Amino acid sequence: MRRAALAALAVLALAACGAPAKRTTTTATTTTKAPRPKPAPRPKRPKPATPATVAPDAPATAAGAIERGQAVWYASGRMTASGERFDKHAMAAAHRTLPFGTRVKVTATKTGRTVIVRVNDRGPFGNKRRIIDLTEAAARKLGIIDAGVADVTLEILGAP
Repeated sequence: MRRAALAALAVLALAACGAPAKRTTTTATTTTKAPRPKPAPRPKRPKPATPATVAPDAPATAAGAIERGQAVWYASGRMTASGERFDKHAMAAAHRTLPFGTRVKVTATKTGRTVIVRVNDRGPFGNKRRIIDLTEAAARKLGIIDAGVADVTLEILGAP
């Protein structure tokens, strides 16, 4: 009697561990699965904001406005924030707030050299003393390649 009871319990335990039975409907000739209800549609995510051409705390963009700070150079990246392909040989720069296309005269304080660049990217990010990222070509003309970081003066020549 005990063996029969243990065997019945073992069968019930194994049946409970098995996969759930599929829901089916039976007709006279075929067996088919019942259709699943469709899940509710997900709410749409809002599209991320495109980078603004000018940030709310933008400096004066009038010709002749001057900024002082540090410049760094960068030579990596595939696309710029303006949508152009990055070119390390171009006289271009990244600025946090100036509109794309703005021409800026950059003067290295230590070397006294100047270069005119066009803003086509956003940056530099991180250190707030850094006010502009230059392409490798612009940094070479200023003589700051080896230093990597240099004190500069920016003079805004004109916005687009």
